[in-house]
Amino acid sequence: MGLSSLKKIMIENNKEQKLNFTAETQRHREKYKDFKKVLISLRLRASAVYNFPVNKKSKLIVAGIFILLILFFAINNLPFPIRENRNTAVLKTEDTGNIKKAGKELSKRNRKIKNTLAGLLPKGNYIIIDTAKNIIYLKNSDRILHQAIISTGSGKLLIDPFNQERKWIFDTPRGEFKIKSKVIEPVWVKPDWAFIEEGEDIPKNYNDRMEPGVLGDYALGIGNGYFIHGTLYTRLLGKPVTHGCIRVGDSDLKIIYKAARIGTKVYIF
Repeated sequence: MGLSSLKKIMIENNKEQKLNFTAETQRHREKYKDFKKVLISLRLRASAVYNFPVNKKSKLIVAGIFILLILFFAINNLPFPIRENRNTAVLKTEDTGNIKKAGKELSKRNRKIKNTLAGLLPKGNYIIIDTAKNIIYLKNSDRILHQAIISTGSGKLLIDPFNQERKWIFDTPRGEFKIKSKVIEPVWVKPDWAFIEEGEDIPKNYNDRMEPGVLGDYALGIGNGYFIHGTLYTRLLGKPVTHGCIRVGDSDLKIIYKAARIGTKVYIF
């Protein structure tokens, strides 16, 4: 239960107590009206008795009885507001104490959650890739060291026209990965789908698959043929246009490349 919820409950309790107090006060006002009527009646009777032609001693006795009656009604009616004020003060003190206690409990719980989350964070630098926003983050603990606009998988489907069972979906994989390789001036080894997409024959000579310069100055391998690499098409950064790899501008990639190590965690979502 949050502090705001606790305050709402206490406010409702206070409202209920005020309503009870108002009702009780009204009852005592009615009693006070009756009391006034009794006083007036007693005064009239006392006046009549006091003026009755009796001796002085009788008059004193009647006056004493009148005073005792006034004191009796006063004692039974006046303490209520005093008691109520005391109770109200006690209730306010208790409410304040409960709020403070709840606040301390919430602060303690928050610290515990923060410590738990801090223990779950990777040690050292790590990389987060947001495929929805096409942003890459280099982080350490909860601090962002660097961020950049990137391009991720287009999600397009490609089918081999000569073999309908061969299909490729160009998505960037999601999940937890590690940097498995670091390459300077990487050379792209074109897979079969690259030739099929361009309408070219698939070469039989391996060297014919080599295409230098298209992956930028740096590449970070995360496994299964996927890389975080540079690009010649910087105008397309921020758009989902790749075949699954993560394209980064060379200046941003240089910062990430230097900060990453073999084994650095990569989280893609």
